[in-house]
Amino acid sequence: MQVLPVIVSGGAGSRLWPLSREMHPKPFIRLPDGTTLIGRTYSRAAALEGVERIVTVTNRELLFLTADAYAEVEAPNCHNTFLLEPFGRDTAAAIALAALHAASSGAGEMPLLVMPADHLIRDEAAFAKAVERAVVLAGQGRIVTFGIRPDRPETGYGYIEVEGEEVRRFIEKPDAKHAEEYVASGRTYWNSGMFCFAAATMLGAMRKHCPEIISGAEAAYARALKSEADNRVSYEVESEAFAATPAISIDYAVMEKTDNVACVPVECGWSDIGSWSAVSELVEPDEAGNRVTGEALVEGARNCFVHSEDRLVGLVGVSDLLVVDTPDALLVAHKDKAQEVKNLYNRLKANGNDVARLHRTAHRPWGTYTVLEEGDRFKIKRIVVKPGGRLSLQAHHHRSEHWVVVSGTALVVNGDKEMLVTTNQSTYIPGGHRHRLSNPGILPLVLIEVQSGDYLGEDDIVRFEDVYGRS
Repeated sequence: MQVLPVIVSGGAGSRLWPLSREMHPKPFIRLPDGTTLIGRTYSRAAALEGVERIVTVTNRELLFLTADAYAEVEAPNCHNTFLLEPFGRDTAAAIALAALHAASSGAGEMPLLVMPADHLIRDEAAFAKAVERAVVLAGQGRIVTFGIRPDRPETGYGYIEVEGEEVRRFIEKPDAKHAEEYVASGRTYWNSGMFCFAAATMLGAMRKHCPEIISGAEAAYARALKSEADNRVSYEVESEAFAATPAISIDYAVMEKTDNVACVPVECGWSDIGSWSAVSELVEPDEAGNRVTGEALVEGARNCFVHSEDRLVGLVGVSDLLVVDTPDALLVAHKDKAQEVKNLYNRLKANGNDVARLHRTAHRPWGTYTVLEEGDRFKIKRIVVKPGGRLSLQAHHHRSEHWVVVSGTALVVNGDKEMLVTTNQSTYIPGGHRHRLSNPGILPLVLIEVQSGDYLGEDDIVRFEDVYGRS
């Protein structure tokens, strides 16, 4: 079996706010066992027989976060290709980019296996067996979707009605009454959002059913900027042509219009982890039905879920609550309203609130920074630079910075000077000075940065050199 996995990583995971943010979305959330959804998806793809290359379609801002997640997975023989979107245009455009890349790289007839980055599959052997059947059908020129046998009426998923392996129709997310009827019929499956097809087959279907999407993706991919680093190749898609590409799902664009869709049923412990209720099911309950990750004291509470990151949460005499505590946002919701968490996220985003976009800890290709405190004319950060990590040579117009090394050794460029700064030593960076911070050691470099100035926004930066290709 030869197959080219395509991992599609997009969307903010708004129903899992406040853990999921625009720049740290659902695929990167740590599950109770310490893994991430995107890491598990990558591992699942790499474990398939004959896989030597994996293509990932994601936002260009998430490249290094994705590469770090993949680095946690044992897959030494896999080469990675990243197709980097400037912004999301839904799944049809993402799949078009993947198919175009496969065709242009000589894999036009090889089956592509499209896998969302944020789904959980517990029985990977059953999944692999279903992929084998899908590859056979894809080799016959079919577009294959994977149907999940439903174990309950579910209003949060779309359905597929089938006859044998033939798809008769796609069904929108139903109300409770219709969901019960679909499950009882035995002819419907949950629509998993996973697909298998030859690139040539999908490109032909898109040219017929959604030519404006394929033409926009073609123009954007033709002008993509290619770069290579380590064991990966990246194509940064051109933004102007991509912006003109309609944003629509592959279901609407192709699957509901073509009569060439086959369905492979699979029972593999699948879940799209689409709400905090689904996340809570991954945690073992106590005798009162409470499920806890982190530190919590529960007194007389029943059927509650608590996620606490860095402080104690106490619950007394309450029931059926979802409590998610992060350093800068707290969610308290009734379990019956888990799907409505997305409404809070959408309001925050509409108001331009950074709590929808970023955590206090932000990930960068060189490491992380955490905002510890900020106020009028000052901001305090903890900066962690990975071994070998190197920030850009940069300057700030509106602020000065004071760096105090907590552990490790810093190689600092400050104006026309270069120096080593070690534990308990510090250096001062005046406003306007060109400067750079690097970690020449084999252990993480940790320092405290104190910023002072009229404006402390992250966009007050001029980069002169950057090893990560950022402008």
